[in-house]
Amino acid sequence: MNRIIKRVFMILAATAAAILVALAFRPKPNEVEAARAVKGPLQVTVDEDGETRAHDRFTIAAPIAGRLSRIDFHEGDQVGPETVLATISPLPLEAREIAEIRARIQSAQARKREADEQLARWESDHAQATRDLNRAQLLAKDRIIAQQELEQAVSKQQSTAKEVAAAKFRVQSAAADVERERAGLVSLEAQQSQAGRLVEIRPPVRCRILRILEKSERVLSFGSPIIVLSNPQKIEIVVDLLSTDAVKVQPGAPVIIENWGGPAPLRARVRTVEPYGFTKVSALGIEEQRANVIADFLDSPDGLGDGYRVDARIVIWESPSVLKVPASALFRLGQAWDVFAIENGRTRRIPVEVGHRNALEAEIVKGLNEGAEVILHPANDLKDGARVRLHGG
Repeated sequence: MNRIIKRVFMILAATAAAILVALAFRPKPNEVEAARAVKGPLQVTVDEDGETRAHDRFTIAAPIAGRLSRIDFHEGDQVGPETVLATISPLPLEAREIAEIRARIQSAQARKREADEQLARWESDHAQATRDLNRAQLLAKDRIIAQQELEQAVSKQQSTAKEVAAAKFRVQSAAADVERERAGLVSLEAQQSQAGRLVEIRPPVRCRILRILEKSERVLSFGSPIIVLSNPQKIEIVVDLLSTDAVKVQPGAPVIIENWGGPAPLRARVRTVEPYGFTKVSALGIEEQRANVIADFLDSPDGLGDGYRVDARIVIWESPSVLKVPASALFRLGQAWDVFAIENGRTRRIPVEVGHRNALEAEIVKGLNEGAEVILHPANDLKDGARVRLHGG
């Protein structure tokens, strides 16, 4: 009896040892992170850096050539139509300039007289050619002269007529040259009459100084830019997108402005997508075709000025409720999208049909039910049916 009990005990001990050895060498379950397929809102956006700029900006230029006074205002100052931004003192004219213009007038008048004399000469030649043609026609009628002489008279009369017409055009051109040179003298005389009179530079409306291009006193030529003004109440956003992304954006699309320096994102709306593109070299040295998207703020952009950097997210599609999973759960097998679901502690590879997606989430059109648990960041060596356990579980 004792021998039988001893043998049973030895068998049980051997079985327990075999079980312990099997458990020791059994593969451990893979640790994975998981999330559930849930219904909720989804937005698809095009994300890019943007820049603010003044919507209404205009440049005040020098109306005359002269010496600009020093501008005592600063960028950001509010100014109105009653504000004198600067003054310009016209430069005194040199006697040499007036003498040159009067000499050009005399030269133009001489050319006009020469053209008049040439016209008179050709008119006289034409009159003589007309009389010769009349006599030749009478003589040819009586067969006194040959037909060839009549043809020569006709040709000469027509040639002189064309010369008269050309001479008249030259007279008109010479007269226009005289008027042009006289206009230059009138302009100089007008400037002489204004010499010593200060020309005041004023803004046309109430606005803010955006940039002062000429701060110090100096001599300016006509049309030189002096100050850039803007409407302080109207700031817009410019986002340059790749042309392949710009075609997806429609006017009226919502825009979310982030990382602008304030405590909360700002709302904006696309006003227009510029119809022309431009080439821009990326940080990697690659030439890219881009297009500007212009958006207007819906929330007050307190503190933002011209040329400030912002992060813009342009919404090109959104839905209040779709079945979605984290984008990191998706992987490709061939041309199809798949996910690994967790069922009873084991993996199950499920083909899914993906709809819209963004950088973080993807819409699942077909293949999963709400509440299904899917593996995030599946490893390359993860197999269908493998044992898994949740990380930290």
